Amino acid sequence: MSAWKFSVKPVVLAIGMIGAISSASVSLAQSLPAAAAESSQLWFVELAGRPVADGASLAAVQAEQNAFRAAASQARLQYTERRAFNSLFNGLAVSVSAAERAKLARMAGVKALHPIEVVHAPTPEQVAGSVQDLNRALALSRADVAQNSLGLTGAGIKVGIIDSGIDIDHPAFGGSGSNGSTPFPSARIVAGWDFVGDSFNADPTSASYNPTPTPDARPDDCGGHGTHVAGIVGANGGGLKGVAPDVKLGAYRVFGCNGSTTSDIILAALEQALADGMQVINQSLGASRQWPQYPTAQASARLARKGVVMVASIGNSGPGGSQPDGLYAAGAPGVGDGVIGVASFDNAQTSFKVGGTPYGYNPASGVPLPPLSGGALMARTGAANQPDLAITAPDACSPLPEGSLSGRIALIRRGSCGFYNKAFNAQAAGAVAVVLYNNQPGAVNANAAPNPPNAPAVTIPVVGITAAQGKVLHDAIGAGDTLLSWTGDSVGYPFGTGGLISGFSSFGLAADLSFKPDIGGPGGGIYSAYPLEAGGYATLSGTSMSAPHVAGVAALVLQAIPTSATGRDSVIVGRNAPPAINMHTRLLNTAKPKAWSGNPASGLLDHSFRQGAGMVDVVAAVQSQQFVLPAKISTGESQAGPTVQRLTIRNDAAVPVTYQLGHTAGVAARKNNANTGASYAPTGYDNAPATVSFSSPTVVVPAKGTASVTVTIAANAALQDSSLYGGYITLTPQGDGSPIQVPYAGFKGDYQALQVLSPGTSGFPWLARLNTATNQFQRQTEAASFTMVGSDVPYVLLHLDHQPRTLKVEALDAATLAPRGVISEEHFLGRSGTPNGFQSSAWNGTTSQGTLPNGNYLIRVSVLKALGNAAEPSHWETWNSVPVQIARPAAL
Repeated sequence: MSAWKFSVKPVVLAIGMIGAISSASVSLAQSLPAAAAESSQLWFVELAGRPVADGASLAAVQAEQNAFRAAASQARLQYTERRAFNSLFNGLAVSVSAAERAKLARMAGVKALHPIEVVHAPTPEQVAGSVQDLNRALALSRADVAQNSLGLTGAGIKVGIIDSGIDIDHPAFGGSGSNGSTPFPSARIVAGWDFVGDSFNADPTSASYNPTPTPDARPDDCGGHGTHVAGIVGANGGGLKGVAPDVKLGAYRVFGCNGSTTSDIILAALEQALADGMQVINQSLGASRQWPQYPTAQASARLARKGVVMVASIGNSGPGGSQPDGLYAAGAPGVGDGVIGVASFDNAQTSFKVGGTPYGYNPASGVPLPPLSGGALMARTGAANQPDLAITAPDACSPLPEGSLSGRIALIRRGSCGFYNKAFNAQAAGAVAVVLYNNQPGAVNANAAPNPPNAPAVTIPVVGITAAQGKVLHDAIGAGDTLLSWTGDSVGYPFGTGGLISGFSSFGLAADLSFKPDIGGPGGGIYSAYPLEAGGYATLSGTSMSAPHVAGVAALVLQAIPTSATGRDSVIVGRNAPPAINMHTRLLNTAKPKAWSGNPASGLLDHSFRQGAGMVDVVAAVQSQQFVLPAKISTGESQAGPTVQRLTIRNDAAVPVTYQLGHTAGVAARKNNANTGASYAPTGYDNAPATVSFSSPTVVVPAKGTASVTVTIAANAALQDSSLYGGYITLTPQGDGSPIQVPYAGFKGDYQALQVLSPGTSGFPWLARLNTATNQFQRQTEAASFTMVGSDVPYVLLHLDHQPRTLKVEALDAATLAPRGVISEEHFLGRSGTPNGFQSSAWNGTTSQGTLPNGNYLIRVSVLKALGNAAEPSHWETWNSVPVQIARPAAL
């Protein structure tokens, strides 16, 4: 391993939209935008020994780290130690130059190097709302019933929030208000630490880039995200009540007021939360498209094994989000083993009525909220066939005739211009309100604030509805007078998107085909606390909001069943005691899968690899007396044949239960086109149920006992290869009782058939030269000479279409192809973020054999595919560069 710098550079090429691109339309670029190479890199150095959480003594871990430091000093290794870890990870976080990295990798005792990722602060969508939004969310998970009927409040439970801090003065957490006089620790926020300070921002592309932390003891929040998350978990004051209003909170601040953090800071926060005795830890953050082996995911998995309930957002990269991605987009730490990775469902919505039918809507931000009574006739601004998604004509993007909408509520289709432009044009034409309908699945979350900020404000209400709802209203207006009546009623599906998966919620599976996400919670349109300086309250959307809802649910369950986090939740003891269950099993066994958001009326369930086990149900989790292990099934790749899984059913009740075994399929998702593999935004969905059979159609589980049954799952032969498929094994009790559903998911075909080194639309991989004058990478299609001075070094540009198990880069003699050492060998890498994204990697002439002399070489890139066998040649992809001449000046 040596000087091999990776930086992910998204590239937007001149195509109208991401979709099917024929090979004839691909134009291979010869130059692409780039960033100058950085002189140092940040790495986790993982040492060979175990961390304390895995059974090592603190003294042994510290001795191993001291031995590394001594050896590094003797070897004259130049590096800067940022921090050391011993509880959840045995190693160091370091900054090391590209030239010294090879020496670091070869140090005795170094097990692996992992890049320290920049983790961007989550940016949830913000819309207008009220406290009713949070109350509706509590009803979706039945947390309101748990509070009001079961008396559960989370009392006695500590929940750690790893985020941007918490506004300690906020009355939702017992604070004294905006005078800033609340002490810390307080009665509600009992522990925490600020790891970064206000001005910290680890994003080098940001104008406010400041990578130097200034820690202090008061984890107050100026960004807002952490306060909102904490409010969902445990607000109790200021007119707000969260899921578990009596929990004690720990505030671990890893974000400044703006920008990003680094994964070593998150890992430090995890170790501190463990030291502070947090029983539940919420991480509404993460790095998309990562493996369960990433250090923050590993650390979170170790915490889960120690009995801490670990909850993490799965990501906002769904096709309906602001940065759409496709399959395998689930992020770390949510993909960690034993970590509860959380998807998002839309909240129940306020509605208006037309012709007696309710229409759930999302109020836009930046404009007045709609009234709860009254109404007006509607008018449409689009052409008669406007709802056809093939129509691309702009709707209300240009000024409308004066008075054309006088006294009317305007129906306008999304697209071609901003929400503000549409709303302002309607207002100028006399409209009294605007209903925006989507041009893609899901509801519109609009911001109609002035754009630019000094533009005249929109002073009428603006709301967003789905494309299907918009089509019905569009046709009704065309048929005659259509009266819209405002109400304060709450609705879900089928009158809105409430209770369906949120458009922004990311797809799984994890890169190793493990089942992710695990479960879902309300995350679309959630009202909660916000820093007092920023208004005190806000309605946000994101898996950042669904994760703390599930964390709050876990606190309620822990209050009711204190042992449920540790796997000691067993009412039966003795030699033949049934298998113990934990929080993960309780929550997944009792969740409720929901209809497919793409077409809810189809009767199909949504993708199991997008909604997990379904919507969390806290009352069922507390009251259930029957459980199934395992709580989820990863079927892997169908090339290996059907999956045979033994299910153990445990019955804690005093009477036997007879279950009818069944199967309900979820929708499958297939790759979008032949050019970009299976990873990116899926455009094809299939109703292609797996074949599921059981060793017995029914099973009798004795009182206070267990029974087992075997299930065999085979992918549908007609399903397109490289698709993901899934569904739910159902165990329906005879008589009273709720069914138990065990989700499963897997890959159709040969997983190693997925291409990793994809050409994209630019013909990757490239050997490239960086033109510092234009900040462009210039493709080298013939032998190229480099002085290896300054920026005159060769770069390799790669597009990784899927997550590789191993990426190995070597130098070869150009004439004989004899190996001249390893440049870099990385494991468990994330894939490129977009179908045309790439990684830029510079080589300074150093390999595992040392600094190579002047001469002619080839750079070889070898990729071992996910779950590949290193001994199987077909599981590797390779690429050789054109010849690279190292021509250092004689003085060097």
